[in-house]
Amino acid sequence: MNIIGKNIRQLRQKNGWSQGEVAKRLNISIPAFSKIETGITDINISRLEQIANLFAVSTMDIISKEGENPQSLNFEEINSLKDKLSLREEEIIKLQKKVIDLYEEIREK
Repeated sequence: MNIIGKNIRQLRQKNGWSQGEVAKRLNISIPAFSKIETGITDINISRLEQIANLFAVSTMDIISKEGENPQSLNFEEINSLKDKLSLREEEIIKLQKKVIDLYEEIREK
């Protein structure tokens, strides 16, 4: 489990919520939320913000290591990670477009 997933799990447990309850509040499936908690699925910035809002914490609180002061994090590293997340989101969008194009191509045959 990665730091983000561990922090999300702790927040969920602190609130006394099941994975199902959180998944419902986030409008995602239980398996999708479970994969976020276990670190199987990379979390995008918009989902991170959604989770932070749900638990009424900052995104920095979610991405910080336990006992670490979020304000002392290396902001350069955070910006780098945001850039990487944005690139992955762009890659996903391109792949989704390819899938749609291929589907349309198959449908036309």
